[in-house]
Amino acid sequence: MITLKKEREILLMRKAGRIVADVLDMIAEIVRPGVSTAEIDEAAESLIRKSGASPAFKGYRVPGIRRPFPGSVCASINSEIVHGIPSRDRFLEEGDIISIDVGTCFSGYYGDAACTYPVGRVNPVRERLLSVTKKSLEEALLVAQAGRTLGDIGHAVEKCVSASGYGIVRDYSGHGIGKHLHEPPQIPNYGQPGRGVTLKSGMTLAIEPMVMTGSEDVVTGIDQWVVKTADGSDAAHFEKSVLVKDGDPEILTPWAWA
Repeated sequence: MITLKKEREILLMRKAGRIVADVLDMIAEIVRPGVSTAEIDEAAESLIRKSGASPAFKGYRVPGIRRPFPGSVCASINSEIVHGIPSRDRFLEEGDIISIDVGTCFSGYYGDAACTYPVGRVNPVRERLLSVTKKSLEEALLVAQAGRTLGDIGHAVEKCVSASGYGIVRDYSGHGIGKHLHEPPQIPNYGQPGRGVTLKSGMTLAIEPMVMTGSEDVVTGIDQWVVKTADGSDAAHFEKSVLVKDGDPEILTPWAWA
């Protein structure tokens, strides 16, 4: 069931989201060649806990996967789309791109957002991928208003991505968020205008385009967590949590990296 949040709940979600944004902005300063994904994870967890929250992903369980997620963030490099596990043996290299997904829980309410960062100087193909994916999120946010529909959000992403010639990750989607990290509704990154659930003021949504430069087929790694492009092409992931209102949505995870 989709829930409309009350003011007290929104206040707590603003706090959870602000912490997520602070972490993502901090990570923008950490990402550089030679840094391990474990170092990024440890810095993120430290800031989350100092801010009075807990990392939402650490210990997260999914039916069918025996091992709970071990990291505080998801760290996915190049062809990895989402759910990359941080490691002391995984070091960033000049020209990589890395997607960092961050979730927090503050007083029982959640925040969730993601950014894809260039590592040093990246080639024009990767630079364009980041630009298109971020733009598709911005286009989706413009229509996340009361009276519009989930189909409007998905169509905004799909239209932007398709014009670039890139592929959309169709097996994973955005979601509602609030007292649980993942709540109804699912928010696909494709759709038809005017179709699907009508948005109402008070809904809280995590909108997250996932885009790849190659085909739309994906595979899951042997760790059962990381999702990769099947053809080894690059992928990018941008996400913000928002509060639906009668006008422009309120961004609950206002990361500033650009």
